[in-house]
Amino acid sequence: MQTPRRLRDLGVVVGTLPTGPLNAITDVPGVRVGQTTIATDDLNTGVTAIVPDGYADGLPAAVAVGNGYGKLVGSTQVDELGRIETPILLTGTLSVFRVADALVTWLIERDPKATSLNPVVGETNDAFLSDIRRRPITPEHVHAALDSASTDLPAEGCAGAGTGTTALGFKAGIGTSSRTVEQGSVGAIVQSNFSGLLTVLGRPIPAVPVDADGNSCMIVVATDLPLDARQLGRLARRAVFALARVGSDYAQGSGDYAIAFTTNPIAGYQDKDLRAPFQAVTESVEEALLNSLTMARTTKGHRGNTAHAVPHELIRESSHER
Repeated sequence: MQTPRRLRDLGVVVGTLPTGPLNAITDVPGVRVGQTTIATDDLNTGVTAIVPDGYADGLPAAVAVGNGYGKLVGSTQVDELGRIETPILLTGTLSVFRVADALVTWLIERDPKATSLNPVVGETNDAFLSDIRRRPITPEHVHAALDSASTDLPAEGCAGAGTGTTALGFKAGIGTSSRTVEQGSVGAIVQSNFSGLLTVLGRPIPAVPVDADGNSCMIVVATDLPLDARQLGRLARRAVFALARVGSDYAQGSGDYAIAFTTNPIAGYQDKDLRAPFQAVTESVEEALLNSLTMARTTKGHRGNTAHAVPHELIRESSHER
């Protein structure tokens, strides 16, 4: 059993921009992450909560849909109004509706005047390693993820909503990364669960495909740059593009979504200056996706299925052979 290690600890560096102190979405000021993990013989699932300061007042946001084969609760209102008004939660496919309900309960308990809320909850299908039909997520799991949200480095790999996911033929899960640019920072967190041929720094790494149900990816991008919803939509699309850099085949049954938001509600960024933020998004998403793999452990789950962690030596060899 190899020890989970982040990509940079394996000597592999994505891109040229500097990372934040934690190389995580929580490097963006005002962004916290909390997670609840369920790991038993036949259940491997959980909740990942991205909690930005100021969400109750509304934060500029946008959604990009690479392929809409998914259940992204709340996305149409984000599209229509260009803002989020709740934390963003991730979970397993058939639990998404229970998570949304529990999120609303958590919110109205904190705001006695709330009469309309738009919970934003995304998902990927973790049925290969988890008995998804049991829909095991309870309000207590959701509230624990929200209440535990912190600015620490989020757990990666087999944690939270990534406990039972697979990607590119290997065990995957949650991954995160960040970049700094002249006027601020950009960070990403991903829930990896998609098919394709694992590619590291442009070099394919063949693997025996995992015969998993569902192929999807949720990407959440945060920044403190003063971007408006239109500009955040452009960032979100670059996040979906970044899936190709690690070998996604964008399968027919893949629900590929990116949500981008800023903690800075005062727009004032010029389009001509977006080149660096675009680069920051593609680099941070690419590295987050690879971290979701290198930080995962081999997992045996529902119906005796096993998803194997990617051998770290394959990652090292691929980067050294460029």
